Amino acid sequence: MSTQFIDHVKIEIKAGNGGNGAIAFHREKYVSAGGPDGGDGGRGGNIIFRVDEGVNTLLAYRYRHKFAAENGGDGKGGKIHGASGEDCIIPVPRGTLIKDAETGAVIHDMSDGEDFIACRGGRGGWGNRHFATPTRQVPMFAKNGTQGEEKIVLLELKMLADVGLIGFPSVGKSSILARISAARPKIAEYHFTTLSPNLGVVRVHDEAGFVAADIPGLIEGAAEGAGLGHDFLRHVDRCRLLLHVVDISCFEGRDPIDDVKTINQELLRYSPVLAERPQIIVANKVDSLDRELVNVDEFEEFVRENGWELLYISAATGEGLREMIELVWDRLQDLPPILTYEAEVVEVEEEEGKVTDIRREGGKFIVEGKWIFNLMNQINFDDYESLNYFQRALQKGGVFEALEQKGCADGDTVSIYDFEFDYVK
Repeated sequence: MSTQFIDHVKIEIKAGNGGNGAIAFHREKYVSAGGPDGGDGGRGGNIIFRVDEGVNTLLAYRYRHKFAAENGGDGKGGKIHGASGEDCIIPVPRGTLIKDAETGAVIHDMSDGEDFIACRGGRGGWGNRHFATPTRQVPMFAKNGTQGEEKIVLLELKMLADVGLIGFPSVGKSSILARISAARPKIAEYHFTTLSPNLGVVRVHDEAGFVAADIPGLIEGAAEGAGLGHDFLRHVDRCRLLLHVVDISCFEGRDPIDDVKTINQELLRYSPVLAERPQIIVANKVDSLDRELVNVDEFEEFVRENGWELLYISAATGEGLREMIELVWDRLQDLPPILTYEAEVVEVEEEEGKVTDIRREGGKFIVEGKWIFNLMNQINFDDYESLNYFQRALQKGGVFEALEQKGCADGDTVSIYDFEFDYVK
């Protein structure tokens, strides 16, 4: 039974929250006034994408769409630091693009083989020992950990291959790949035998070679989703060179000139950049060619007028395959490296106090912001010193100044995540 090929999925990822700092005091026999010794919370685990060279499909995520890293452990008395949360590792095939689900912008291209941290875990909160001062010797508050980042992302696989074999179904692409590499794609005498791209490493010399991909057969209308072509055109995007395979024997009554025109039109409709990619026309099944029935001269003139190179081969007998490999290798030496996608989403860590949203609703001034939300989790509202700390943090963050700029005056009600108070200058 063949493995089902999945090359695009949407998943939710959530890094771990930081652990909370502890409120604790040193207690030991014969030691008086030991002081605060609450330990800090641990860091939340990260969401990390990692290349798995052993897979070429995103099938593992067809039914599993949510991933979360472990939260950091809370601090304890005795200055005991909470444990860091375990990272969540998400293995993906090389060449997977991580995109923002809402905008489609590229966040990262998993082509270099390096790990990528997509969501960072929250910072651990400080224990109350950090808040001890000469005038505040018994701090009854500590910091809670900050929340871990979370996102909804699209995973889209664009295979990494130097050479892409394109053409109509049943022209012999899979047979060619099987003859020139160790790949063993399914081969049969009917259309759409290839239901997913197949990769094979083609050895040219002892240590040199290139990667070739057998792309499922394209037909007219592939760019609009007809046949199987639309789903797999994305895998041609990175190919540096295209081997455009045609059935020169015309055994099925097809015209190789019309076939080349149709496929190139589909490439153009899908991507004008892809349509400009260098091509070599590979006339397969030359062992079955009857020159009295096929106008080879007209075909060669068509290829020449378009500036393409032409090779006659037979995947069945092996004729011309060595010459094709050598030609492809020579052409690859002059072509730019495999396309990699630059990040279109710049990850900027939000600075505390930088982003504050203030609006007026129903006679109240509503104050929100990620840094304020995290701050609220660190406050003991039953403790006078903790409330003073909260007020100073809002003052330092420019909240009071911003409220007055919005028209807030003495006696107006201010609501910060359901914590309400009357504003006093």
